[in-house]
Amino acid sequence: MKLLLIGNGYLGQAISREFRDHGWEVIPVSLSGGDGSTACDVGDAVAVAKLPVADFIVHCAASGRGGEEAYDHVYVRGCRNLAEKFPGTPLIFTSSTSVYAQTDGSVVTEESPAIPDRETGRLLLEAEAITLAAGGIVTRLSGIYGPGRSVILRKFLGGEAIIEEDGRRFLNQIHRDDAARAIFHLATSGALGEIFNVSDSQPLTQLGCYEKLAEMFSLSLPPSGPRDLNRKRGWTHKQVSNAKLQTTGWQPDFPSFVDAAESVSRTLLPV
Repeated sequence: MKLLLIGNGYLGQAISREFRDHGWEVIPVSLSGGDGSTACDVGDAVAVAKLPVADFIVHCAASGRGGEEAYDHVYVRGCRNLAEKFPGTPLIFTSSTSVYAQTDGSVVTEESPAIPDRETGRLLLEAEAITLAAGGIVTRLSGIYGPGRSVILRKFLGGEAIIEEDGRRFLNQIHRDDAARAIFHLATSGALGEIFNVSDSQPLTQLGCYEKLAEMFSLSLPPSGPRDLNRKRGWTHKQVSNAKLQTTGWQPDFPSFVDAAESVSRTLLPV
């Protein structure tokens, strides 16, 4: 079996390892062509047409920290180009739980309203619609952390963390390796044309998370401060449910962020 992997970054390389460990041939694709990948601008239909045929496609390319124009180019045009150039080839698009803009602390499932308050979120929904219309799978990923990467841990250990107001806001996270396993699981499950939340099993309040980290690392709680309304994923307060994904047979190795916090902390560069 052959996988065409659009995106060869932090998540993409983990997905590549997961598929290869199961005997797949993986063709990684990136904009620059670095790290042994094929160079291709997925937003360019002519470039996409030159990519080889595969048995499955995963689109997990990053926007390069860009704004609306980058989201439209990489995600909307990218999904459209892949769907048009490879009709009939199953496609997974890795979207984001940021499309859920709930601020009431409620549990959100794939059936919950997805009405993002930012244009980038609306562009993700457009890319999702293209994927679903082509019979593909949409995965909505929570905040990704893992070896060498965790905004929460880095700020906490570096003394830069702030508890927003009373700390009631829920943090929804997914370990990179659990996300990669979920992608492979869905690619081989036959569950086409559906949306799945990819998140861990225990959303933590910001206060609860920092209390556990303070105990784990013998550090003081961060100070309180105002809401950070400029967060890249928007300011939301929700509990993302992974129940639908679990019904397909997937289980996270790290059900909670704190389950991996100590091991991840040892991989972070000194703050």
